[in-house]
Amino acid sequence: MEALRNMFRSWSSDARLDGKTVIITGANTGIGKETAIDLAKRGARIIMACRDMEKADAALKEVKDASGNQDVVISRLDLSDSKSIREFAENINKEEKQVNILISNAGVMVCPYGKTADGFEMQIGVNHMGHFLLTYLLLDLIKRSAPARIINVSSMAHQWGTINLEDINSEKNYDKQNAYSQSKLANILFTRSLAKKLEGTGVTAYALHPGVVQTELWRHLSKPQQAVVWLAKPFTKTSVQGAQTSIYCAVAPELETESGKYYSDCAPAKCSQAAMDDEVAQRLWELSCKMLSITWE
Repeated sequence: MEALRNMFRSWSSDARLDGKTVIITGANTGIGKETAIDLAKRGARIIMACRDMEKADAALKEVKDASGNQDVVISRLDLSDSKSIREFAENINKEEKQVNILISNAGVMVCPYGKTADGFEMQIGVNHMGHFLLTYLLLDLIKRSAPARIINVSSMAHQWGTINLEDINSEKNYDKQNAYSQSKLANILFTRSLAKKLEGTGVTAYALHPGVVQTELWRHLSKPQQAVVWLAKPFTKTSVQGAQTSIYCAVAPELETESGKYYSDCAPAKCSQAAMDDEVAQRLWELSCKMLSITWE
């Protein structure tokens, strides 16, 4: 019962974010939108980075209305296309004085096999490569904004994942669940490596499991899988509950000195052995740089 209670524990803090700027990817729906509303209520300037500008428009109005904060903007970002990521980052670097919090929240889940504009398998491409490149392109601005935080939304599904460095794009063998788990494991390994590289800069990094949330991410599940989800509904979280750990990692004062760790239910959590493999983390980092044609020591 204790675990169940923790699962729905609502973490609360009156921490303010006045004068801070927050970027949230995938902020037009689900936990991204709820995270935007909460952080806007705390006085932050919110940049909602979204692929679908029509949906983003509707979400923008909702976030402004629910938070009472008018300093909320939308900006187009398609994480499946490095050209779009570079345009977005260029715009931010030109227009914004600071970025204090970056929340890499957007994701695709168990989708049929597809490729990004750059030829990556869709799940590793959007969930890992896209956010890896985005972080790289915004890092100088984030460092100048220190103290700053980088938050990567992962999943407990990382526990079933392995990083296939020889076939990261699942071209030899595609299993949508495995590809999803691989991408979520990559989020944690990236966070670990990033934290090490950022030591002493005043920028900290966090990975988290939001909980099993009733969101649009379920849309690619098969009918039997959807039935299981429906039966499990009492044990799943709403988007508001699902956003709590993202908010906790973004604002909790006690996390200021922590970096590179994994959280769930607004508390430190255990990740898999594979998620603590620094050698694989380093090799994944090098492979990601090579595939994205960037140099990030």
